Amino acid sequence: MALKSSSYQTSATPISLFAHLVFIAIFILVLVWLLKFREGLSFKSDNKLKLFNLHPLFMVIGFVLISGQAIMTYKTFPATRKRQKLVHMTLNFIALLAAIVGLYAVFQYHHDLGIPHVYTLHSWFGISTASLFFLQWLFGFFAFWVRARDSTTRANLAPWHVLLGMVIFSMAIVSAVTGLIEKFTFMSLRRGQEALIVNFTGLLIFLFGVSVGCTVLLPRSY
Repeated sequence: MALKSSSYQTSATPISLFAHLVFIAIFILVLVWLLKFREGLSFKSDNKLKLFNLHPLFMVIGFVLISGQAIMTYKTFPATRKRQKLVHMTLNFIALLAAIVGLYAVFQYHHDLGIPHVYTLHSWFGISTASLFFLQWLFGFFAFWVRARDSTTRANLAPWHVLLGMVIFSMAIVSAVTGLIEKFTFMSLRRGQEALIVNFTGLLIFLFGVSVGCTVLLPRSY
């Protein structure tokens, strides 16, 4: 007798749990890197590296990780659809604010030291990602929150919103990884503790992106 196809289904729960563990690992590694090896964090300091360090802090922990968590909300947060939508929108808004602060930090750092703006592939990806993220948030806010009663419109727009959201999130992952590669190269790192932390952070960011994508594709368990 053939087994039912449902017996082969895997829920999103194990993958989402893995994603949250990776989330914690990235959070810790970024803080250790910036506080122990990169001289700390500060918006106002004579040591301008402390200002620059706010860029990876807010772009990785604030932008990439929080937006990833927002994407997983519909699969990991057992609540009414409206409440899930509110949490999703709020987390993405926090991620957007983090991106703004992170971009401010790096632009201010470049301005203070007379470094040209937006001249690397990483910066091109980063600016494009942040801009598309902002537009996507506005689109989602008006299409799925302000016009929440228009079910037909929401049903038609939802697949495109999900698709574009995953594209933008993938761009955020690429931006973060290329940023780490760029920093690794600029610092001329070789084998050592800091090099290992930077490399493992990049690897975990990639795994976080993959696990978030799998969570979206797999069915929820509730």
